[in-house]
Amino acid sequence: MSGSLSHTPKLLHETVLLHEAIEALQIKPDGVYVDGTFGRGGHSQLILQKLSAMGRLIALDKDPAAVAAAQAISDPRFLIVHSGFAHLTKILGELAVEKVDGVLLDLGVSSPQLDDEQRGFSFRFDAPLDMRMDISSGQTAAEWLATVDEKLLGEVIRDYGEERFATQIARALVAARQEKAIASTRQLSEIVAQAVRTREPGKNPATRTFQAIRIYLNQELEEIARILPQCVDCLSSGGHIVIISFHSLEDRMVKHFLRDMAQGDKLPRNLPIRAAEIPKGRLRLIGKAIQATSQEVAMNPRARSAVMRIAERTGEADD
Repeated sequence: MSGSLSHTPKLLHETVLLHEAIEALQIKPDGVYVDGTFGRGGHSQLILQKLSAMGRLIALDKDPAAVAAAQAISDPRFLIVHSGFAHLTKILGELAVEKVDGVLLDLGVSSPQLDDEQRGFSFRFDAPLDMRMDISSGQTAAEWLATVDEKLLGEVIRDYGEERFATQIARALVAARQEKAIASTRQLSEIVAQAVRTREPGKNPATRTFQAIRIYLNQELEEIARILPQCVDCLSSGGHIVIISFHSLEDRMVKHFLRDMAQGDKLPRNLPIRAAEIPKGRLRLIGKAIQATSQEVAMNPRARSAVMRIAERTGEADD
């Protein structure tokens, strides 16, 4: 290995499934890899340790704070790009990179984002209601809540938060904003708590609503839908895609996509065709879904909901 990690920033949080994810990538020392969600660099730093002088790592993140942390890494093999991962194909094209040997996606909000009270992701703090992963663009949660139609608000909370009291919460939020703008995390949390009739043991009643608004504002599911086909297209034969999800909506999308890509084109039932002529999938599933160990969960409770899925690019020719 060459290049210096002497200026690599110290990790400020525990990276979930760190070693499992890097092992799943099956890193080739001279390979080219993509860390689609740099965060605070836990995965990227370990990838760099396994690359030779010829290796290369391209990291992406839409959060300016994450990009700033990445810029502290002094290593000629490493490049950070301020962008969401949904623009991967465009970015690789601009860098004249045709194929990569692995892609890692660590989905959802990062621990530093949750722990920074000024970002407004968490009800643990009384803070401005922002929730944008990229604070340089887009509407804040407060701005959106000030004008969103009650019907759409209810649908967002129901569909993205899987909240059974979505209609009641939406009604309460629209009524509350007539009296006073909903500008802080505490306001939002208290309004939701009053609208939810029963509480899940050990869970704040606002948890699902916060999740729903965050996912909607940042278009998280839309970005996942856009990136998954790009990962398949950019992977070289034998390259691995490793995806860590943190809630059921993300994992369901990933699971179904990988399964469909592994099955290949579906043919009409009873079509007379030789076995050798059956279309092969573009991906091969690697093992079963992996979850954090009880030891990791004990050290980092946020790992409890993590699910990692792995697939390998087959040698089948693209259409």
